[in-house]
Amino acid sequence: MNLLKKHCVPPETGDMQVLPKIEAQAYHKEISQWTLHQKSIEREFRFKNFKESMGFIRKVGDLAEQEGHHPDMFVFYNRVRLQMSTHKVGGLTENDFILAAKIDALLEK
Repeated sequence: MNLLKKHCVPPETGDMQVLPKIEAQAYHKEISQWTLHQKSIEREFRFKNFKESMGFIRKVGDLAEQEGHHPDMFVFYNRVRLQMSTHKVGGLTENDFILAAKIDALLEK
């Protein structure tokens, strides 16, 4: 299941449901640097300074707009914490894992 090849699906286009725990754990294997919680995933990123943090935030924002799925973002000078959950369904969906994988790929560029 290569998450990088997939795209987020708008929740209103289908019958999107919260992933069962076992499926969420399987998806988590592809984004193991993220912390898996019951209803969300999150990861903290560290940068040299505020400018680099904000540059990363802009890239994540552009990606989130392209995918139509948006993380909660927290900026602390040289750290950025992202948290994802599909608010419309109150938990984790495939969209959260797709966007997490694509955010990880931003750092590899």
